[in-house]
Amino acid sequence: MAISDADVKQLNALALAYMGDAVLEQAVREHLIRSGRVKPNTLHNEATRYVSAKAQAYILKTMMEKEWLTEEEEAVMRRGRNAKSGSVPKNTDVLTYRHSTAFEAVLGYLYLRSEQARLSELLKFSIDLIDGKESV
Repeated sequence: MAISDADVKQLNALALAYMGDAVLEQAVREHLIRSGRVKPNTLHNEATRYVSAKAQAYILKTMMEKEWLTEEEEAVMRRGRNAKSGSVPKNTDVLTYRHSTAFEAVLGYLYLRSEQARLSELLKFSIDLIDGKESV
């Protein structure tokens, strides 16, 4: 089922974050497997370094400091950051959770708008940053 750009722009920020979470998870899993880290008992622990709320908040903070997001992406980020989910995971504080939700919303937005080149840029930056390859 196709979704128009106008519909994507109107989607609830938490719906965008839900999609973005899946996009990031898939990219990280592919990265880990392609990099040779395939021991099943370590994959989950390795993936957590990239997809935890703390890691995502760090990625977003770095992107904001480097002014890496477009105006449109910043608007989506603010919507995600300000969205009220009703719950916060046990292992993080509210601010970290909101920033991770904001990051996921941007990823979901780009994915649903089929902006593959830009999405790939953000994912590569994110993975490289956590891997220590991107200068902060």
